[in-house]
Amino acid sequence: MKNVLVTGGAGFIGANFVRYLLRVDPQARIVNLDALTYAGSLENLRGLPDESRHTFVQGDICDAPLVERLLVEHDIDTIVHFAAESHVDRSILGPAPFIQTNVVGAFTLLEAARLAWKGKFEGRRFHHVSTDEVFGSLTPDAPPFNESTPYAPRSPYSASKAASDHLARAYFHTYGLPVTLTNCSNNYGPYQFPEKLIPLMILNALESKPLPVYGDGQQIRDWLYVEDHCEAIDLVLRGGRPGETYNIGGGNQPCNLEIVRQICTLLDELRPEGSPHARLITHVPDRPGHDRRYAMDTHKIEAELGWRPRHNLTSGLRATVEWYLSHPEWVKAIRAQNDYQIWLEKNYTKREEFSE
Repeated sequence: MKNVLVTGGAGFIGANFVRYLLRVDPQARIVNLDALTYAGSLENLRGLPDESRHTFVQGDICDAPLVERLLVEHDIDTIVHFAAESHVDRSILGPAPFIQTNVVGAFTLLEAARLAWKGKFEGRRFHHVSTDEVFGSLTPDAPPFNESTPYAPRSPYSASKAASDHLARAYFHTYGLPVTLTNCSNNYGPYQFPEKLIPLMILNALESKPLPVYGDGQQIRDWLYVEDHCEAIDLVLRGGRPGETYNIGGGNQPCNLEIVRQICTLLDELRPEGSPHARLITHVPDRPGHDRRYAMDTHKIEAELGWRPRHNLTSGLRATVEWYLSHPEWVKAIRAQNDYQIWLEKNYTKREEFSE
């Protein structure tokens, strides 16, 4: 990789990947394309490891002329496509932006790459980042999702990501575009937007606000520390087989209620003045169509590329809580963003909801 276009690189996972790649690959130059919607912020890009190798462009991935120009002007050889609408609750309230960004946006990027690279695909790579939610919901005794699990999306968000996955595969099989895909489990870690489960619980607990838990809190997710996810993507970019999909998971599958309790225990230790923080746990009505369980089989990426997560849930949660405690200026800046305030007023204060 020499010249890398990262879409959505001011968002949570994208920004962490930008930081990771600048740190581990001194040759890589990054063009970061982000529309700076509610989940993307330049605050996530402050203090990069080497800003001289990073170029930020504010723009929409659906803007074909812009994307085509960036690919040519910067001689892009690698595209890492993170940009997506990803909040399930938002997709239930208003699905149209999810179809536009996740489906039309993916098509725009794929088509731009096909045209810019003109069939000369050696040394090129288009990597599409997807989610475990495209597989639907698992029953308690079902085996984990693997790369051959049939798609069964159950929300507008997961349906839009499933569509973009199919488009990416179609461009590989039809045009030979060197595409790889990864389907990841729930990410957590630094720079995650405060409406997501783990940062919402941390920040609410610090302010003695209710910790809203959907239904009985027994929903199960496979929790993946974001830097482990970045390392896995880097390995797929360098050694993954074109046309292949790789599942990425953290191997951590407690229920949501247990996650919240672990956060409370950490805060009892690190911020004892608010103890016991578990007294703030509040059960709220469940989300419509809420998937009960996700789990990922990661044998393929382990066997082919030697990847395993470096963090277990204990170390990852501690690192995450400590990061939020030590970065109050980031929290303040994100909360000051207008769109976050709009979301807070329309959703959390009225419905006391959160999203994984």
